[in-house]
Amino acid sequence: MRYISTRGSAPTLTFEEAMLTGLARDGGLYVPDTVPTLTASQIADMAGKSYEDVAFTVMRPFIGDTFTDEEFKRLIAQAYSGFGHAARAPLVQLDSNHYLLELFHGPTLAFKDFAMQLIGQMFQAALSRSGERITIVGATSGDTGSAAIEAFRGLEAVDVFIMYPHGRVSEVQRRQMTTPSESNVHALAVDGDFDDCQAAVKDMFNDFAFREEVKLAGVNSINWGRVLAQVVYYFTAAVSLGAPHREISFTVPTGNFGDIFAGYIAKQMGLPIADLVVATNRNDILHRTLQTGAYTKEGVEPTISPSMDIQVSSNFERALFDAYGRDGAAVGGQMDDLKQGGFQISQGAYQYLQDQFKSGRASEEETSAAITRYFRQHGELLCPHTAVGVHVAEAHLGHTPMVTLATAHPAKFPDAVKAASGVAAPLPPRMADLYDRSERLTRVANDLSAIQSLIKERIAH
Repeated sequence: MRYISTRGSAPTLTFEEAMLTGLARDGGLYVPDTVPTLTASQIADMAGKSYEDVAFTVMRPFIGDTFTDEEFKRLIAQAYSGFGHAARAPLVQLDSNHYLLELFHGPTLAFKDFAMQLIGQMFQAALSRSGERITIVGATSGDTGSAAIEAFRGLEAVDVFIMYPHGRVSEVQRRQMTTPSESNVHALAVDGDFDDCQAAVKDMFNDFAFREEVKLAGVNSINWGRVLAQVVYYFTAAVSLGAPHREISFTVPTGNFGDIFAGYIAKQMGLPIADLVVATNRNDILHRTLQTGAYTKEGVEPTISPSMDIQVSSNFERALFDAYGRDGAAVGGQMDDLKQGGFQISQGAYQYLQDQFKSGRASEEETSAAITRYFRQHGELLCPHTAVGVHVAEAHLGHTPMVTLATAHPAKFPDAVKAASGVAAPLPPRMADLYDRSERLTRVANDLSAIQSLIKERIAH
């Protein structure tokens, strides 16, 4: 299995190299040169299997000879051993043909744990072999940061720097990043929005001298290993509802397009997915793009679903790469146009995207109303992002079972949830003292050179 860049001019890498590299040297994102497929009988055989067994079957074809079968099974088992539910990603029925896929039973109560816990194990195994030390730099709109810090805290071969937009994450999200005491993790509160943080990460990767000096690695959703780990729960959910013998649809609340792109990969692998529905909040660039074919930035407005407050959706580039027939030069041209504010997708590529994805949006009022309604009518307390998902899913319900991804625990967004439902969602017992722990963070200006200097200073000590 080899990995190629979406912009066509970076070196072809192995899985291990792509995982440890993150962003390609030409500014693109790594994708497999071919997507392996599973037969209907292989998918049917997943019925009744543990999450870990399904994870091995789904991911094994992508990793080449990076890990032996036994080593990879061990890493998977370690990654999910700390989850708070035996099924790891249980399904809850909301209505006759509408289901919720609970992805918040990991250590930081968000779907990012599925990928990050495994990435942490794989990084540690690979670095133990090589004896190298690396610096992980990431940007977060809320959940990626805490999941990364949880996965890498205390590891000897890794320094972790997570940038988040100051004042634009929930208190629980912030505290999950700022309360770990291990000296190898650093929470950086940036004076800007998420797109500023994400741009800084990309600029650091494109500064090759800095990249080499600090041995830079990335764990944002630009990292292929992140996307791969998220493919698994599409299979477990679909098989539980009758796949491969019937089709299943999914609605995914998403800002950076990584989680729904994982669903797209599952479909490419042979999972019978009818509809993949992109659900956005009022920062609806993905919905607008799928409706019009024009990807145009309009600025970011803060919302009660802050993890989706994004205008530059990194993983959308991976979808564009396939839409343009894997023409890296065409994708590179579109990304250059994005720096000027946006681009128009060609007719053929736009038709491809419309064939693969549907979309919808939820206003702030509709999001709050969904939290209220599902608590009163179904007894389900939803986080605001999940509420965006169920609101959009309602417009796409039909004869095919619909699974909406519940991306975070409602306790991560206590103010928005209580305002809509009248109920305070309690934190799980293992996190009950979160508000009592002391915080450790560094506030930084939205200035690339200042951030780079801080990173170099910290890793020198």
